[in-house]
Amino acid sequence: MIMDDLFARAKVSPVCLGLDTRHEYLPQYLKQSKMTVGEQIYEFNKKIIDATAEMVACFKVQIACYEALGLDGMACYSKTLQYAKSKGAIVIADVKRGDISSTAKQYAQGHFSGDFEADIITVNAYMGEDAVSPYYEYLDKKGLFVLVKTSNPSGVDFQDKLTDGEPLYLTTAKKVSEWGKTFIGNSGYSSIGAVVGCTYPSEFTKIKELMPNTFFLIPGYGAQGGTGKDIAEVFKGGICGVVNSSRGLITAHKGKTEEADFADYIAIATLDMKKDILKWL
Repeated sequence: MIMDDLFARAKVSPVCLGLDTRHEYLPQYLKQSKMTVGEQIYEFNKKIIDATAEMVACFKVQIACYEALGLDGMACYSKTLQYAKSKGAIVIADVKRGDISSTAKQYAQGHFSGDFEADIITVNAYMGEDAVSPYYEYLDKKGLFVLVKTSNPSGVDFQDKLTDGEPLYLTTAKKVSEWGKTFIGNSGYSSIGAVVGCTYPSEFTKIKELMPNTFFLIPGYGAQGGTGKDIAEVFKGGICGVVNSSRGLITAHKGKTEEADFADYIAIATLDMKKDILKWL
């Protein structure tokens, strides 16, 4: 199962590099080229993948950054997924789909096969298991990360509301853990994982206790304030997730170079992130 593979890679490096690429992140030499914006971003992404593939557990590609550019952007999105997979990388498509079962079935086909095929996708379970169950038929080879406790400040507006005397995020954690029991692999982790931000370490501890067979996608490191020390609290007892950083890594060249060697600076930042996390373990 895919989480078995991701867990094995995370033990070497728990870094998830986010290709949440925006045009303003590109070095000037690419911006000044005669390529379309989508082609420029694809060239940027390729160089990052080449420079960091051996340093990370996986790549995460945020679809919104590509949808915003229309067909040119979606062609770039597809090519980025395919290129990363051609390098043997695990790719998470950050699409946060969440809709009724008939629609979710179409999302499952769209993101687990064809032009936009990824290894794992993010899913919003606000509509209950109906929004998640259509993906189950793919979980022998694919995986999900279901939103449980997000890193953004206003996540508390709903996630911390009490339901039956406990915060909603704990109710969600229990449900996601229950759904995942059928899909547990040799690693002990389910193909149904969870998104939990490292910006709430005490809440993360409570969630982890309720989800012993769940592998985590952990946003919030770097630009959102999370540190390796925060991750150490989560990883007590062993690595149980991958830690995402997007703009904190893919803008590492800014202020240093606008030329073709930009990926060297991103590789250095990626290695520094890996060391910052592992040194606390």
